[in-house]
Amino acid sequence: MFSKIAMYLTGELTATSEDYKLLENINKMTSLKYLEMKDIAVNISRNLKDLNQKSAALQPYLDQITLTEKQVAALKQAAYKFDAYSKKLETKYKKLERL
Repeated sequence: MFSKIAMYLTGELTATSEDYKLLENINKMTSLKYLEMKDIAVNISRNLKDLNQKSAALQPYLDQITLTEKQVAALKQAAYKFDAYSKKLETKYKKLERL
């Protein structure tokens, strides 16, 4: 009878020991995965910082493009007004020419 109890307890302790080994392996794998994720996050952070620096370096050129677009729009409006004025002037000239 004592041998059966000893076998039972040995089995229970072996199962518990195996459970702890499994938990230890899971913890090691989780730790490795977190280290890998940390490296990825560091790389993302570094790349984001580089992109922000490049964006800041391009900002003066983007501002210049915006200013040029506004100037082109103003020039376009002036050209339309000039075209309308020249058409009126041409009409007046043709009227005077008929006289």
